Amino acid sequence: MNGPWQIPVTWCWAEAGEIAEVIGGGTPRTDDPANFEGGNIPWITPADLSGYRDKHISVGARNITKKGLEGSGARLTPTGTVLFSSRAPIGYVAIASNPVTTNQGFKSFAFHSSIKPDYAYYYLQRARDLAIAMSSGTTFREISGAKAALIPFPVAPVAEQERIVSEIEKQLTRLDAAGVALKRVQANLKRYRTVIFKAAYEGRLVPNEAELRRHERSYEAASVLLERNLTERRSRWQAAQTNERKTRYKDGPHLDTSILPVLPEGWEWASLGTIAELKGGLTKGQKRKSTDILREVPYLRVANVQRGFIDLDEVKTIEATEEEIKELCLENGDVLFNEGGDRDKLGRGWVWEEKIPGCVHQNHVFRARLVGDVMQPKLLSWYGNSIGRQYFEDEGKQTTNLASLNMTKLSMLPVPIPPVAEQKRIVAELERRLSVVDEVDAEVGADLKRAESLRQTILRSAFQGQLVPQDQANEPASILLERIRREREPKSCGQTPKGQRREVAVP
Repeated sequence: MNGPWQIPVTWCWAEAGEIAEVIGGGTPRTDDPANFEGGNIPWITPADLSGYRDKHISVGARNITKKGLEGSGARLTPTGTVLFSSRAPIGYVAIASNPVTTNQGFKSFAFHSSIKPDYAYYYLQRARDLAIAMSSGTTFREISGAKAALIPFPVAPVAEQERIVSEIEKQLTRLDAAGVALKRVQANLKRYRTVIFKAAYEGRLVPNEAELRRHERSYEAASVLLERNLTERRSRWQAAQTNERKTRYKDGPHLDTSILPVLPEGWEWASLGTIAELKGGLTKGQKRKSTDILREVPYLRVANVQRGFIDLDEVKTIEATEEEIKELCLENGDVLFNEGGDRDKLGRGWVWEEKIPGCVHQNHVFRARLVGDVMQPKLLSWYGNSIGRQYFEDEGKQTTNLASLNMTKLSMLPVPIPPVAEQKRIVAELERRLSVVDEVDAEVGADLKRAESLRQTILRSAFQGQLVPQDQANEPASILLERIRREREPKSCGQTPKGQRREVAVP
C-alpha cells in the first residue's frame, strides 16, 4: 500500500489491522456495585492518561471485577498492548505493562510479536493527526475500530525498530531534561514575582519616606493623604446631589487594623471602599422599557479582564441608554476587578487605559475609581492580583460550579497606602523588575514551544527513516510483513472473529 509519506526501500506500509488485533473497551454498569467493589482487574479510561508522561501503565483510577468484565464490552488485553484513546481526546498512548481492560474510549492494538510495542508507542504519537483526520463526530471526534484498523503503519525491519526506539529515547531524554529545566525557571520566575510583590507591599522594595526623612527630607505621611482623600470624597458626593436625586453621605467601610500586619512608618491601612468609588456594570439581556432609546457601545466582559492585562482581542458590544453610558463609561485609570468564576480568578483585573473610547463594563466586572491621588492605579491592581488574592479567596462565596465576590466584600479589601512619593518609586521599581521577568518568561515559553516542536521533528524523522541509518543486512520489512500476514490468515483484517474473545487469564 502507499503511505502518507516517503519511507526507505527496506520498509513497507501496512494497515494497522494487518499487523495487530484492534481491541475496543467497555464500561460495566455503574449502578451495580458488584461490577466494581473489590475488583482487582485494572480498568483504564482516557482520564487516566491525561498528563500521564510514563510509557507504561499498569493500573487506572478504578478496578473492575470479573463480573464487571464478563457483563460488559470491556476486554482484557495482554501485556504489551498499545493503548490508544479513540475519543475525548484522540491520541493518548501508553503500553500495558500487565493485562488491563479499558473503557470504550480506546481502540487498542495487540501487535504481532515482530512489531515492537515501544516502536508502535512512538509511532502512534506521530500518527495522532492521521487518526484525527480519519475520525468522525459532531459533539466530539471519535475513530471507530474499523477506521483504527486502517491507520497506515510504517513497518521497519525488526533490528531497525529497536535502533529507532533507542535513538528516540536518547534524544527525548535530553529534550525532556531541557524541558524540566525550563519549567524550573518558570517556577522560579513565578516565585520571584511573589517575592517582589511581597517586598513592595511590606515597604522593603525601595527606601521608604520615613527613612529618607531621617536624612533631613520632609514627606507627607499616608495619614495626611487619606485625610485629603476623605475631603475629596465628600466634595464629589456634594457635587452629585441634585433636587431630583439626593443621597445620604456614607463613610467608607471601617477596618479593624489590629488584625492586619504592621506597616512601615508613614503608611496607613484603608478599605478599598474608602479610597475608591466602586461600581457594578450592565447586565446583558436585561428588560427594557419600550420608550428607552438605546445606543450600541463596546463593553468589557470577564474574559477581557485578565490578571495584569486587558485582553482586547475580542470586544463585544451591548445596547444601553445614554444615562447608563454616562454612568458606566470607563475612564483612564479605573481599576477593574472580576466578580466571579473559578475561585482562584476572583478579584482578577487590571487598569483601564482608555484604548477604546466610550467603553462600558458588564455586571460581573467591578470598577474602582480612585478618589484623588490617594493611590497609583497600577499599585492597587498589582496588590489585588498578588497579596490581595488571599482575601478574595477567603471572602468569595462558593456555589456548585462558581465562586463570586459581592460589592460589599470588595469594598472591605484592606489596602496598604504608602506616601505618594514612595508609591511612585515602588511603581517604577516594580515596572523595571517585572519587565525583566516578563522578557525572560516569554523567552522560556518560546523555548518550551520549540522543545515540543523538536519532539515532533524527532518523531517525524524517526518514521521517515531518517533518524538512524538502514542496514542492508537486515531482513526487508516486505518479507516480515508477508510472514505476519500468513501467521494471521485465520483472522479477518486483524479482528477477532465475531462472538470470540482473545483468551487472557483473569487475575
